[in-house]
Amino acid sequence: NMPQDVTAIVTGKSTYARAGLIALPTPIEAGWQGHVTLEFANTTPLPMKFYAGEGCCQLLFFSGSPCEVSYSTRNGKYQNQPAEVVLPKV
Repeated sequence: NMPQDVTAIVTGKSTYARAGLIALPTPIEAGWQGHVTLEFANTTPLPMKFYAGEGCCQLLFFSGSPCEVSYSTRNGKYQNQPAEVVLPKV
């Protein structure tokens, strides 16, 4: 759950980027709640493995004034996202 005055960005770590695994930046907006879906791109022609618990991403948190219109108040389409993968809602 993100508070009304905090936004985060999921970003990849350089160790994996140097090997060709890119974590796509994902914003976590103020007021959002649910399970974060991480997205990765393998920029090499070779298969790649990485394992749970390795620390492939980091979150950058930004604190400010509470949002007048947060993700929860505008009923964002990924609000209360379950742990299972949710396909894009275009």
